[in-house]
Amino acid sequence: MLLITFIVLLFSYSLFSRRLATSIVTAPMIFTAAGIIVFGLLDPNSEQSSLDLFRSLAEIGLVLLLFTDASRTRLHTLRQIRAVPARLLSVGMLLTILLGAIVAKLVFPSLSFWELAILAAILAPTDAGLGQVIVNSRHVPERVRESLNVEAGLNDGLSVPFLLFFMAMAAADGGDGSTRLLRFVGEQLGLGVVVGAGVGLIGGWLVEMARRRSWLEESFLQIAVMSLPILCLLLAEHVGASMFIAAFVAGLFVQMRYADAGRHSVKFTEEWGQIVNLSVFFLFGLFIASTEGLFTVAPFLYALLSLTVIRMLPVAAALAGTGLNGRTALFMGWFGPRGLASIVLGLVYLAESDSLPGADTTRLAVMATVLLSIFAHGLTAQPGIRLLAGRRRD
Repeated sequence: MLLITFIVLLFSYSLFSRRLATSIVTAPMIFTAAGIIVFGLLDPNSEQSSLDLFRSLAEIGLVLLLFTDASRTRLHTLRQIRAVPARLLSVGMLLTILLGAIVAKLVFPSLSFWELAILAAILAPTDAGLGQVIVNSRHVPERVRESLNVEAGLNDGLSVPFLLFFMAMAAADGGDGSTRLLRFVGEQLGLGVVVGAGVGLIGGWLVEMARRRSWLEESFLQIAVMSLPILCLLLAEHVGASMFIAAFVAGLFVQMRYADAGRHSVKFTEEWGQIVNLSVFFLFGLFIASTEGLFTVAPFLYALLSLTVIRMLPVAAALAGTGLNGRTALFMGWFGPRGLASIVLGLVYLAESDSLPGADTTRLAVMATVLLSIFAHGLTAQPGIRLLAGRRRD
């Protein structure tokens, strides 16, 4: 019944998608709200298999997103917009994780050092999908649009190593720390890089060779390219590596052999990938409803701080000296929504480390932050664009 409900909702949204695209109501808002409502109408115990399916879709969604983001990465883009994305992805991201952990210590004093770092890493990446209105608006300066788009496209992949490392260190606190850490580096990171590089290089070479020799139908190019991140997922699970590291590395390496891979991966995620992404937000709504009675003031306090102070101060520091004025810096600081990446990274953390004492606190803080972001950034996108455009004309 849960799957039927989702498909009916997907069909209904498709019918009105163009009308809704011009409103302040976004697809993540609709599907999250639907998940919350549906949970109260269905027996969650009888829908466990459907919930498991949605969890798997969430992992697939992030794998596809990481591969797509990496495959379309171009260094010349960073140079063309004066390295603003590079600042956001280096200074901005490191400061975001650091400040996120410091503020988390004030709000959740019971969390350990590594649990604070885990929470900060889960909420560090921004979501390009939730900020799509900003990225697509011609009223926002191109430099701002491209910077936010590149940042959101790459910071999820950069957050994964931080999260996996912090998780390994948190687990190591329980004993045999050196053994756990070496195993983490060797399997999760090391094997993940090997799997991703191998799949990307070999897969890209095969696609390019088949295309040049006219063996490959144009209609199957997209399928061939997007088979590679799924292959990374399966191989990584088989050898015990990180599927997310593997997918991101594969996206970086595939373009070395097949330069046009990014175009096909982006086209796929804009079309079929939307189904996976929206299923994640529907799942998120179900999770919100299932933990409604557990929320206290603290998770929402941290959520508010995460979307404002923890995001805005690092962005302001990263943009110092770029020539962007204070209003633009404030605009870029606010429009750093948390969404798909944080949801899936939170699921990864819970699946691997749910025995840690702070797991429930972390889960509630992540859910509160993403929930607040979905609605706050969705509702303020159009007013924010008008405000920025109006002040620019002045």
